Amino acid sequence: MVKITFHTTSAQKSDKDNDDDKFVIPQGHEQLVLPISPKKPFPSGLCCLVVGLIIFISGLVLASVCIYRNHYVPQQMPEDSLFHCRVIFEDSFFSPLRGHQEIEENVGIYLKDNYEQINVPLPRFGSSDPADIIHDFQRGLTAYHDIALDKCYITELNTSVVMPPQSLWELLVNVKRGTYLPQTYLVQEEMTVMGRVRNMRQLGPFIHRLCYGKETYRLRRRNQRRRIDRRETTKCHSIRHFENTFVVETVICDRV
Repeated sequence: MVKITFHTTSAQKSDKDNDDDKFVIPQGHEQLVLPISPKKPFPSGLCCLVVGLIIFISGLVLASVCIYRNHYVPQQMPEDSLFHCRVIFEDSFFSPLRGHQEIEENVGIYLKDNYEQINVPLPRFGSSDPADIIHDFQRGLTAYHDIALDKCYITELNTSVVMPPQSLWELLVNVKRGTYLPQTYLVQEEMTVMGRVRNMRQLGPFIHRLCYGKETYRLRRRNQRRRIDRRETTKCHSIRHFENTFVVETVICDRV
């Protein structure tokens, strides 16, 4: 005997609706895919603001430092670096009977660059040559430009004779109110001309500017145990200058 059963259409439809309402949980081997959201743009405006703020603060700091240096820190004024000196001294080497003599010069002291520049005009009396002199303490060199011969002479800086810029500046400031410095004496140093200087740039910017385009020679100090014979003076010339509490006569002689 065969049993036949009929299912209504409404029942089948309800079963499908129930299937649609079911929540399906993915299995272990399946990957859950989340919806991808668009990336946010990089905040370039914020970076520009930070960079601008850094530049503004740096400029403000530099401006504050400049104002402090110019208005609150005492600076050496240009007129306080230049001196006109007139010195009375005794010449006990070649003119012991003449009594007191006088030397006049202009001195420029540059503390920041650590050098001194001296201009000695043609003296009224005596046989000293007019000259421009630079004492470069940074390079440890001295340059004499003999104006009469238009030649330059380079030697090592003699710190036992030449005062450093700060000390010389203090000395001249202390006597700036007077016309004459206290009476002093003469010290002589003897030099021999050596070979010619070819490379001028090794002498530094200040000496290079002084001696540029001029014949330039090196000097060597002579033995101080003997004095210059009067017969040698025809081959020598002297430059008298003041850069200490005494006057220095630099005698420059050609080699024989």
